[in-house]
Amino acid sequence: MRIIWILGLVVVLVGCASSKKSAGGASAYANYQENVSSSLPSYPDFREAQGENSAASNTESVQAVDAQLEQVQQQLISKNETEPYFNGYSVLVFSGINREQAFKTQDELIEYFPDITPQMQYQQPRYLVKVGRYAHKIEAQKNFAMIKSQFPTARIIQDRFQREEFKSLNEINEEENDDEGQN
Repeated sequence: MRIIWILGLVVVLVGCASSKKSAGGASAYANYQENVSSSLPSYPDFREAQGENSAASNTESVQAVDAQLEQVQQQLISKNETEPYFNGYSVLVFSGINREQAFKTQDELIEYFPDITPQMQYQQPRYLVKVGRYAHKIEAQKNFAMIKSQFPTARIIQDRFQREEFKSLNEINEEENDDEGQN
């Protein structure tokens, strides 16, 4: 066993003695240079190519894009005119099966925020108290932040709304009667 220890010590000492220290450290590489330009890819000069083509094609490309945008815009408008519903967002303040609690929440909303008009819906078996019709979620954030201070369970939900131009005469009359009853 003693021989193995002595042999291991000799190997370590010989290995350390044979490795010589580097001369000068980092200063030895101060004048090092390597030419790698032959391995770099070459690209054409973009500025020259841009200068030649910009004057002629600039007006053509703008007109082509404008025409395409106008066409896409008209397609979207005609599609929206034929669809009776659109997707958006609402702030859901209450969702539950307790009818009295739903009416209480609606009354508290009117009390705390008189400028906000809550809407109650019944989707069997639950009552929903919602606020607003927003096309984008970011639009709902302002009212959501205000409502969240008084109603911590409020949240923004995706919703589907009927377009005004597709409402039936009965629905419009009901809304007018509701408005008159509130005033």
